[in-house]
Amino acid sequence: MFVVDSTVTVPEHKADDLIEIYRNRSRLVDEAEGFLSFQLLQNDRKPGELTVHLEWESKQAYLNWARSEQFKKIHELEKQYPDQELQGIVPKVKKYEVVAE
Repeated sequence: MFVVDSTVTVPEHKADDLIEIYRNRSRLVDEAEGFLSFQLLQNDRKPGELTVHLEWESKQAYLNWARSEQFKKIHELEKQYPDQELQGIVPKVKKYEVVAE
């Protein structure tokens, strides 16, 4: 299994706005071959810190998704958020190979 975490920090007063965006996400990733799960995590001590947690069957499945037209489409949509404070946020991405369960 391969895990990708993308963490952003937004002003705390914008956290609920971003959560709502993810609750209404396109779900294109859900259709990708090898996709297992999506979760949006909120830091319990820093409410403005949100992490998108994705699980994949393999690193190759993730790479195929990251190179896909659907991936590009989703990330183009992110650049078009009407809220300027959310539009320019760049996530910190960490990738992990699951080595034990």
